[in-house]
Amino acid sequence: MQLLRRPGTWRWSLGGAALLLGLLSGCAADPGAERELNYGLTLAPTGIDPHINASVELGIPLSSVYDTLIFQDPDTGEFVPGLAVEWSISADGLSYTFILREDVVFHDGTNFDAAAVVANIDYVRDPDHRSQKAAAMLGPLDKVEVLSPNVVEFRLDRPYAPLLDSLSQVYLGMASPSALEKWGPAEYQFHQVGTGPFRFVEYLPNDRLVLERNPDYAWAPEIYRRDSPAIDRITFRFYEDPATRALALEGGQVDIIGELPHLEADRLAKSSDFNIDPVPIPGQPLQLIFNTARAPTDDVTVRQALVLGVDRSRIVETVFGGYSPVAAGPLSANSFGFAADSAFPEFDPEFASELLERAGWTLPDGSDVRRMGDADLQLALVVPPWGSNPEVGQLVASAWEQLGARVTLTVAPGFGPLNEARAQGEYSAIGMNSFGTDPDLLRPFYDSEGFFNWSDYRDPELDALLDAAAESFTSLDRREQLYQDFAAQVRDQWLILPVRDYVNLVGSSQKVEGLRFSAQGWFPYLNDLELRP
Repeated sequence: MQLLRRPGTWRWSLGGAALLLGLLSGCAADPGAERELNYGLTLAPTGIDPHINASVELGIPLSSVYDTLIFQDPDTGEFVPGLAVEWSISADGLSYTFILREDVVFHDGTNFDAAAVVANIDYVRDPDHRSQKAAAMLGPLDKVEVLSPNVVEFRLDRPYAPLLDSLSQVYLGMASPSALEKWGPAEYQFHQVGTGPFRFVEYLPNDRLVLERNPDYAWAPEIYRRDSPAIDRITFRFYEDPATRALALEGGQVDIIGELPHLEADRLAKSSDFNIDPVPIPGQPLQLIFNTARAPTDDVTVRQALVLGVDRSRIVETVFGGYSPVAAGPLSANSFGFAADSAFPEFDPEFASELLERAGWTLPDGSDVRRMGDADLQLALVVPPWGSNPEVGQLVASAWEQLGARVTLTVAPGFGPLNEARAQGEYSAIGMNSFGTDPDLLRPFYDSEGFFNWSDYRDPELDALLDAAAESFTSLDRREQLYQDFAAQVRDQWLILPVRDYVNLVGSSQKVEGLRFSAQGWFPYLNDLELRP
């Protein structure tokens, strides 16, 4: 049985007033002229092996170094052949069999076959390699076996609906077994070898990453619009400061750059020299997760008041310029499983104040801070430094202060300090979001034993919904309903303050043609890019 996504489930469009040009048709490039493109990234990662590291941005260059067994069509949401020409799922959902292409060669000359697939999965699952993401994406995988040189079988301990989605992502892209063995997990990131349309040339930390065209590429998936790349060389550089990103594009240092601030995007959109593409990103929205194990946010009435007391629409307009939709729940609106019927209600400060009164938090005469007995209403808000979280945190803190709370805002300098804050439990709400095309990404955040269960909310019924959804591989309708039931419970318990659905503002030079993005939203199809002279 072959299970595909429902057509249109995750279709996205590049809408908005700032979108100057749609997807552009390709032009034939001068075969005698070398075409070099410069691409700006926003963070210099601590490691760039996608099999071990978890950074989203590493997929921007490396999704074109690695092919995957299957790909996901960004327009229909369906899975289509990649390095596997076809696949089947057993009736019990415990066996996935892939028939592989027989004409594929890694960049180092190693042949791609079933043994290479097994070597890749073994590399990812080796506990000594400490994979941050890829290993977890395999779920309840028991083993992978070679059935013949071009047939491989994945055996599971229990059904796992997200497996096809996982195998379509760069974190499980196929690497040369020869290179993996030669370099090992410490050095492989500097010598990466895949089968994709671009070859890895060099990586200089905090400086640049360079790819060059793979002249032997002859197995492009059907979602690509070119059989092979038109660009000869792509250099990626890192621009952590948002204003510097816009200046780099404007000054011609880069041809494409993402994560533009909305004011810079507005300014660049007025020029015919640039295109601005607002790219919706599926997954979780930018949100604040309430700590249900610490007063006062252990009280569901207080959590409801803190949600209703924040004007999310105004925050989105102020910080993101209207490019992003206001978030309505634990999944963004372009994600499979989004529950429109369970949307969080809009701003209602009067009712929020009434709820706090009901919960016992009253305003003494002449005071602007609510009290219950001898205790002030105190809230500790912790946010990460990326994705405009600090600006959002400031506006949320101000709104809560207007409700009568005393608020401390901490901007954690990175993921490690965020996890420290979680371990200590000294927070009322913590900012976090995650990206992905399969809603199973919710489980680490909401399962009672989830690694990212920062709400510390423990509910066997919620766990059962998430488990059932992950195992529902035969019916998309049932799976979707399970996630919608889950979203309703998250809203009824007021576990989060959803702020905005994530949209990546990508700026590009008008000479760039064919810019399209994967179903994940972040990753451009570098194979399809062309440069006008």
